[in-house]
Amino acid sequence: MSKSGLVSDPLVSLFKSIGLTQAKAQEAAKSPKSAAILKDIIESYQAVSSGVLNEKQAGLIVALSGALAKASVGSIERNYLIATILDNKLKSVDQVTGELFYLRSLSSLLIISKAAVKFAETHKSPIDDAEFNKECGIGFSVAPEELNDRVTKYIQHNAVAGWVSLSAVISALRATPELRWANPLDVKNAVEKGFRETFGAKEVAKPKGKEPKKDAKPAQKQEKHTESGNSDPLPMRKSVFEEGFLGSLHKPGENPQENPRHREAHLTATEGNVWTRFPPEPNGYLHIGHSKAIFVNFGYAAYHNGKCYLRYDDTNPEKEEAKYFESILEMVRWLGFEPWKITYSSDYFDELYDLAVTLIKRDKAYVCHCTQEEIKVDRGEKRGQPRPCIHRNRPISESLAEFEAMKNGKYRPKEANLRMKQDLEDGNPQMWDLTAYRVLDTPHHRTHDKWKIYPTYDFTHCLVDSIENISHSLCTTEFIASRQSYEWLCDAVDVYKPRQSEYGRLNLEGTIMSKRKIHALVNGGYVSGWDDPRLYTLIALRRRGVPPGAIISFVSTLGVSTAATNIEISRFEQTVRQYLENTAPRLLMVVKPLKVTIENLPEDYVSTIEKPLHPKVPELGTSTIPFTRNIYIESDDFRLEDSKDYFRLAPGKTVGLFGAPHPITYVSHKMDPATGEVSEVVVKLDSEGLGKKPKAYIQWVAEHAASGSPVCVDETRIFHRLFKSDRPSGDVSDLEPNSLEIVKGALVETGFWALAKRSLVEARREANLRTEKAAQVDKTTETATGDDTPHATPEQLVGKECVRFQGLRVGYFALDKDSRLACLDESNTAEASRKQGDYVVLNRIVSLKEDSGKAI
Repeated sequence: MSKSGLVSDPLVSLFKSIGLTQAKAQEAAKSPKSAAILKDIIESYQAVSSGVLNEKQAGLIVALSGALAKASVGSIERNYLIATILDNKLKSVDQVTGELFYLRSLSSLLIISKAAVKFAETHKSPIDDAEFNKECGIGFSVAPEELNDRVTKYIQHNAVAGWVSLSAVISALRATPELRWANPLDVKNAVEKGFRETFGAKEVAKPKGKEPKKDAKPAQKQEKHTESGNSDPLPMRKSVFEEGFLGSLHKPGENPQENPRHREAHLTATEGNVWTRFPPEPNGYLHIGHSKAIFVNFGYAAYHNGKCYLRYDDTNPEKEEAKYFESILEMVRWLGFEPWKITYSSDYFDELYDLAVTLIKRDKAYVCHCTQEEIKVDRGEKRGQPRPCIHRNRPISESLAEFEAMKNGKYRPKEANLRMKQDLEDGNPQMWDLTAYRVLDTPHHRTHDKWKIYPTYDFTHCLVDSIENISHSLCTTEFIASRQSYEWLCDAVDVYKPRQSEYGRLNLEGTIMSKRKIHALVNGGYVSGWDDPRLYTLIALRRRGVPPGAIISFVSTLGVSTAATNIEISRFEQTVRQYLENTAPRLLMVVKPLKVTIENLPEDYVSTIEKPLHPKVPELGTSTIPFTRNIYIESDDFRLEDSKDYFRLAPGKTVGLFGAPHPITYVSHKMDPATGEVSEVVVKLDSEGLGKKPKAYIQWVAEHAASGSPVCVDETRIFHRLFKSDRPSGDVSDLEPNSLEIVKGALVETGFWALAKRSLVEARREANLRTEKAAQVDKTTETATGDDTPHATPEQLVGKECVRFQGLRVGYFALDKDSRLACLDESNTAEASRKQGDYVVLNRIVSLKEDSGKAI
């Protein structure tokens, strides 16, 4: 469906008057609150309404309005904000956001750091310009020597795995307060210099270029050596694994045990190393919140040279499906981690049953025949205080016989349960006789019909942690109350007791993560599936084109603490932009094309232009494109009515073309009588004389059938927020009706085909190398012997979304799985070009940094 416009809205005309394009004005008018603030600014400030703003300043005023809509800032502060934009002190949306945070902290309305709080307590208006400039990066500079020193120390004191971590290190350094305002190119060059000095030259074309990964462990050892020495404290942020919540965790063996022999046996099994596990339930697809759990468990183990299990908590056969098992392993590997072992809770069903019998024999469990309603009453659900079940004190022999009868299929579901005999006097509901086993008739995907009874999470989790010798059982804070029953059960059956530690979960505002709520949207047809790019499941983010490294960078820079992390979607998208800025090739792209004829070139004129795929990253290579008499430009890059702050093509104007040898100057235009819109612009190429350098350059693509130019994009999909509210409940009435915009007929330069093929070839090579390495340490066959056990394959890491690029001045895009490109299945040496039957679908990953929220 096409996104409806707001052309008739009087606000659009008002917003265009300050220098916004039609599309940007429409986007600015969408949010009633921010639009009202923008309208007030235009009407209240003559400097804004008088037409003196350039397009970038107008965009910053729009960004400021959006930020003000979410904050409480006084009129004095607002005047100051606008003045700094008009004086060209602030030149990016990021600075405007930082500016707003500074002023809010100054007024004690938002506490963002201890320093800001201290300043807010001792300083009031008038605003200190020097302090303000420091907070917002105005006039910021960093000496090359200082930058190189910071890079070197970061590499030495973090688990950097070689050249594969280049982008992640660049993003992490840019996210530090000290380097937030540093020139991105300077940071990139300094990091590459540090990598060359540490890991040697990068060998892109050869598989052995991955050999620097072998230096990862020595780098970690160097870090530990430095920390144990007498070196000065680092003036930069430490690794997330050595500070805060993760830095304060116990060392292996320090978790207390009732019986000392359990500690000794544990340390013997683990050799004193960190052992963790990621234990998802295979009853749905993972979402972005799980990326934090994956990062914490796999990352903490890797940082300490330990091991991490991928354990499927498959104790509820009624909700488990094979596709979820496959997807979970795929997402773990996609995020860059490899499980040491793949195990299942069902691997231990025999041992868990024996431990349940032991619990009964110790008079710590009993078989209960109460109804679900009676159990709820007994557990104090309606009275607030628990009471003993009528079966609680039945003889041990009776419970043993009844438990055996449960196992043999005597009872139907809910007719009998094994409950733990805990402490009803305790104030913690997790100690009020939790259920340990229940009867289920559904066959299990691995054990089939062997069992009629299945252990609950509360019984299984701690005991399997114990069996697998987990040193650190890391989970989110909703399990804090469960820690007491976790430890009680381990002691009750006299086994090794792991230490459970809880961290705050990750939540994104403006979306939903509940499996039940997403399932309702999928079944109702409101989204196309669990991988609909408007969702924040990991498979949806992957399909949209978000790089896995960007997600890891996002999670790591947030840090890990016991507090829940509630983050706006815009912050996540900004991390993705920063990651793509230095990694994504750039192609010329026109989304809504307007034909341009260069009248002083012959009909058959064609020249070849070689352009870099990234002006700051020469390693990405170049592309070769034609330049002809007929080209296409973005329709928004031409106006019939000129203004002094508009620098693109218009009557009487000259404009540059990116990569082209000469600028073009307007001559005339043609109108479509049916629509009343401009259908063609006639220009001349200013190829004689030096002339005056154009004030603006625009993107273009040439029409040249012989070289397959331009590449026609069948569908360009633009994804906007799925919900209207910041904290959606999942109700369909809250769905944004225009969350999906589909544009047909966008054009891309011919370099797209070679880039697409090269991206897939490189992705397959990397996937093969990783999978071969994983196979060398694969331990899954020791415990997971079923034929349906998922294993590491190269295909898990390769998809069409690996084809990513920046459409110059448009946004970041990735190839969608609905695309059909025959060249991707041809031999590596075959020339990449369009074939009959090809169908190109692009997903916008994120908009450009300078144009957040841009509509197309």
